[in-house]
Amino acid sequence: MKKVAVIGGGVIGQYISWKLSEAGYSVSVFDYRKKECLKDKACSVLVSERIKDFIPIADDIIENTIEYCDIHFSKGKTTLQFNPPHLALNKEKLMNLLLELNEKSGTKFFFETRIKCIPKGFDYIIGCDGADSTIRKLLKLKDPKLKLGAQWFLNQEDKSRTTETFLRKDGFAWRIPRGNNIECGFFGESTERGKDMLGALIPVPGFPLIDAGLIFSNEDNIALCGDAMGLTKPWSGGGIIWNLYAADMLISNFPNFKQYKKEVIHFFWWKILKGKILNGLVNFFGRYFPYIIPKKIKYDNDFSVAFTSKK
Repeated sequence: MKKVAVIGGGVIGQYISWKLSEAGYSVSVFDYRKKECLKDKACSVLVSERIKDFIPIADDIIENTIEYCDIHFSKGKTTLQFNPPHLALNKEKLMNLLLELNEKSGTKFFFETRIKCIPKGFDYIIGCDGADSTIRKLLKLKDPKLKLGAQWFLNQEDKSRTTETFLRKDGFAWRIPRGNNIECGFFGESTERGKDMLGALIPVPGFPLIDAGLIFSNEDNIALCGDAMGLTKPWSGGGIIWNLYAADMLISNFPNFKQYKKEVIHFFWWKILKGKILNGLVNFFGRYFPYIIPKKIKYDNDFSVAFTSKK
C-alpha cells in the first residue's frame, strides 16, 4: 500500500487526506498544533453553499446564511446579491467533522509535530501547510507576496443576512454577522487602517494571507495545495472553495502531479487574471466614479461573475 504524508491539518489538508484514505492509500497527517487548536487559525470560514458539494455540512455547523454584501466606497455603496448564498461556518465544528471523517477512513494523525525536513519513508508528500509553507521553503521555491490581515470579534448578536466591506486604497475591512457575534477584520497592507475604519478595537495579532498566484512543486512525488500553493481569490484573499476544486483535481489525478498541475493552471489562470483586473477596476471606479457602478448586482463570488444588475 502506497504511503502518503499530508503536511498541514487545515481544511484542505484534511479534505485531501480523507479522500485519499477512502481511496485506499495509507495517509498520515502532520501538524505542529495540538488537536484542539486546529480551529485557531484566523479564517472567516465564510464560504458559498458550494462547500456542500465537497463536505457533508450539517445545519449545526452553519452559524448564519449571508445573502448580500454591501460594498462601501468613499462615496456611496453597491450591494451584491450572492448567488449562491454564503454560509458563515463554525470553524471548530467544521474541523471536528473533518477529523471524524478522517478517523473513520483510517487516516493517521501526528499532532504537535513540526516538520523540519522532507519526511522519509513516504511514497508521496502533499504540502498543505499554509501561507508560510515549510514544504515550499524546503523545496526552495519562491514565496508569493504576502499581505497582512487582522480578525477580531464583537460580543453582539446579529442574525442579519448582509455582510459589509469597506474599500480603501491599501485593502478592505469587513463586518460579518455570525448570529451570536460579529466578526470584523482587515486585509491589506496595514492592519492599522482596518482599526480606523471599524472603530478603536483591539484585533488579534496580524496573520499573513497570500495574494492570488500559483506555485507548484518541482518534484515528481511532492505536490502543494491550499494556501501553500498560493491559490486565493484576488478580490478577497479567500480560498477555501477554490482550493477544494484544486484538491479534487489532485485527488482525481493522484499520483500524477504533472497532470494535476496542468488542470489547475487550465482551470484557474484566467480566473486569477480576471479577478485582478476586475478588482482593480472596482477599486478605481468606486474611488473616483462610484455613480457608474450599479447599485445592485447579482453576483457569483466564487468566480467573479455578474448575472444581472439594477441601477
